[in-house]
Amino acid sequence: MLAHIERLGERTLYFVRDLGRMGIFLVLAIRGIFRRPFRLGAVVRQTRLIGANSFAVIFFTAAFTGMVLGLQGYYTLRKFGAEGALGSAVALSLLRELGPVLTALMVIGRAGSAMCAEIGIMRNSEQIDALECMAVDPFRYLIAPKFLATIISIPILTLIFSVVGIFGGYVAGVLLLGVNAGSYFSGMELSVVNKDISMGIIKSFVFAVLVVWICTARGYYVHEIRGAGFGAEGVSRATTQAVVLSSISVLVWDYLLTAILL
Repeated sequence: MLAHIERLGERTLYFVRDLGRMGIFLVLAIRGIFRRPFRLGAVVRQTRLIGANSFAVIFFTAAFTGMVLGLQGYYTLRKFGAEGALGSAVALSLLRELGPVLTALMVIGRAGSAMCAEIGIMRNSEQIDALECMAVDPFRYLIAPKFLATIISIPILTLIFSVVGIFGGYVAGVLLLGVNAGSYFSGMELSVVNKDISMGIIKSFVFAVLVVWICTARGYYVHEIRGAGFGAEGVSRATTQAVVLSSISVLVWDYLLTAILL
């Protein structure tokens, strides 16, 4: 009985310490963004790595997601004789929910895991300790460019996802299934308002902060993570934990933001 209580206490203390570390990390990362000298070149490089290099996976995911929405929406709406509402159904689904969520999940899998592994390896090889010994702020030098690049990239990728997904729905609904093209776009025009677009953009900004925060912090504190330890195995466990935590956080905050914004 005492052993169970001790384990419960250890886990509770670990959770509180980890929560404190994550909070301090976020504050230091935000402070690093505003510290001079600014590393604009590093921000551009990270934007290319996180944003531009993710374009292909975002494009194909969006295209086939839109086509699936068009296919499923057509057969669902046909039961009620409302095939003309297909455009509004596809657009609202993508702009409000699927665009921000799937974009964030794709970036987590492609770039978030890479960020965590990169920083974790730097921590293991004592490169971050070397920066601190040379009086170089690792948050300004390493973390801030990734924060800025992710916050810039994910909203843009979300808009691209939504646009490509809408045309994917057009291909499936209009070109393949014969829905009237005019009703597809006119229904979208009548149903989509600025609030729907702003909801997706707000979500994408929040998801961007969550993704870069969790992924970089897991790598930075790789030695502090329960069960991670040192070496390649520790980095792999930290990367797995970063992907899982950030994915769950995106889904949880998607519900919370939807409840608040609606």
